Amino acid sequence: MEFTPLHFLDQPIEIIFDTPPALEKTPDCPNGFIWEGKTYRLLEMLSSWNDFKRRGRMAQNMRPAHASSAASRGSLNVGRFYFRVKVDTGQVFDIYYDRVVKDVDNRKGQWFIYRELGTG
Repeated sequence: MEFTPLHFLDQPIEIIFDTPPALEKTPDCPNGFIWEGKTYRLLEMLSSWNDFKRRGRMAQNMRPAHASSAASRGSLNVGRFYFRVKVDTGQVFDIYYDRVVKDVDNRKGQWFIYRELGTG
């Protein structure tokens, strides 16, 4: 099925796991999320992918030989894990986990709702 973006959101969300992931920085697809005070439960994960591209200052701090291997498997605090999910409202969203450490108090990374998708 082909999906096209309806709305670009890129807003933080709170994730719901029925069973916490074994590795926080390499998470599985969650079972639900809370966005703008509303709880969404996942009916189905439609696809998943990752992106280990180094962004901003991080893109300049690695030798090219090391950067190519890091781009395929990731490196400390670099990378995003994307999930295309269908939720209990019938909507389809792309959500992602960003492994980047935001500050000293938030070292675990953060989840975001990236965009809403539609068919056609």
